[in-house]
Amino acid sequence: MKSLLISGMVLGLSAGLSPGPMLTLVISQTLRHGIREGVKVALAPLLTDTPIVMACLLFLSVFSDMRPALGIISMFGGFYLFYLGLRSLQFKTVHLKEEVDPKSLKKGLMVNFLNPSPYMFWASIGGPLVLKASSTSLVAAAAFVIPFYVLLVGSKIVVAIISGRSRNLMKSRHYAIILRILGLVLMGFGVLFLRDGLRYVLGG
Repeated sequence: MKSLLISGMVLGLSAGLSPGPMLTLVISQTLRHGIREGVKVALAPLLTDTPIVMACLLFLSVFSDMRPALGIISMFGGFYLFYLGLRSLQFKTVHLKEEVDPKSLKKGLMVNFLNPSPYMFWASIGGPLVLKASSTSLVAAAAFVIPFYVLLVGSKIVVAIISGRSRNLMKSRHYAIILRILGLVLMGFGVLFLRDGLRYVLGG
């Protein structure tokens, strides 16, 4: 039980702070629309991961090869991230027109659901751990899952808060540059997703 608890905490914190499209989107939405919108993105895994986890557990118990499915998901994710990156690059000044609804939660849901990383994690690491733990008791499985998501989401919320406070201290020129860099980073992740998706589908 103790080892499952520690594993959940370490893996959750690592996943939450690892550079990736979700962390980039948390920072981007926070800088553009405030801490509240960044927190909405950070909360997205709590809504998307339940079907992801269930699907991975099903695949693990029935199928042996998830690569084609991961490839399709990755390619869709690549196109969506590229689109978000292009939108960030379109901002020409820091006097941004505030959107009535930034759709931060929707963007977070889309990015996380189309990101192959959660599928790969639960198919290769989290899923086997949960299946093994649940054979002992549901409490043992919860000892891994609950700390994992507390640290995963909590660390991203902390990043949103830090980014939001920094936003108020930034000069206009720096603010615009950061937004454009984040846009390029999202586009870069989009290209990587497309590349990995092709490799999964083609069996490379």
